[in-house]
Amino acid sequence: MKTIEHIAIFTSGGDSPGMNAALYGIVKKAEQSGIRLSGIRKGYEGLIDGDLVPLDAHKLQKMVHRGGTLLKTARSKRFLTLEGRQRALENLQKNEVDALIAIGGDGTFKGLLAFSEICDLPFLGIPGTIDNDLAGTDFTLGFDSAVNTAIENIDKIRDTAEAHNRIFLIEVMGRDCGYIAIHSGLGTGADAILIPESAHDFIQLLEKAGSYDREEAFIVIVSEGDELGAEVAAKKIKEINPDVDLRITKLGHVQRGGNASAFDRMLGIRLGAAAVEALLRGRKNVMAGILNNELSLTPFDRVVKEHQVNDELQGLLKIFGN
Repeated sequence: MKTIEHIAIFTSGGDSPGMNAALYGIVKKAEQSGIRLSGIRKGYEGLIDGDLVPLDAHKLQKMVHRGGTLLKTARSKRFLTLEGRQRALENLQKNEVDALIAIGGDGTFKGLLAFSEICDLPFLGIPGTIDNDLAGTDFTLGFDSAVNTAIENIDKIRDTAEAHNRIFLIEVMGRDCGYIAIHSGLGTGADAILIPESAHDFIQLLEKAGSYDREEAFIVIVSEGDELGAEVAAKKIKEINPDVDLRITKLGHVQRGGNASAFDRMLGIRLGAAAVEALLRGRKNVMAGILNNELSLTPFDRVVKEHQVNDELQGLLKIFGN
């Protein structure tokens, strides 16, 4: 195997708190190992355009707590084409890059799988997505921060819901899985939680809403990926209980922003250092994750399989939904 002397790094897809901490972990480990580093700005777009910049360990040290990503991020339609991937390969060769680390979600790793068909450089992935929807790790970067942000806002909404005896439907992120919804919903004592993985949750909601006595708050957490969605759920509640005072709040991108939690800062640093170490040990086309609090490496083709709310959490949903 070719000796690794130059590693390039990029962040891709949706931003998530903890990405800057991961960059810091990468830089410090590479610095210790005498490896040159380059950052690629704006994800796959920067890879195609050859937008490589040096990374400063001291600057990243001051940004460990910050949300977002120093390297910027973007989604790239051009990288979906063979021509785009060929241009990306040419830029890596021109800059004498020996390995690539990507921080992102399922789309990022699917892109690396496609790229590996024409590029034989070793790729390492770090899971950066608030949805927690990747196999191969118990938690993804940004999930814990997003849940804490959701809980903080749901607690505030409950205050006004109690003051007015209202039903509030609060939509949280989670395109394909309900981890944010179930963690924030159980953590705030929500009356009902709607997630994509369960069909019975809506039946429980209607049973509760039908007997709602309008003398207290009624909080419903809805994952954005739920098959019905907040608007349809609100309409159905109104049909069975027309007199209720009902509001919909969508937390949206506020869940992605803000300082990373202590958990996400430490997770980012651990995974960043682990990614460099894995490359030095000759691993390629795998994602660094944490399983049972131990570092783990999972091939990309297993990572991108949908990671849904597990049976234990679905069991809790049934218990607390009654």
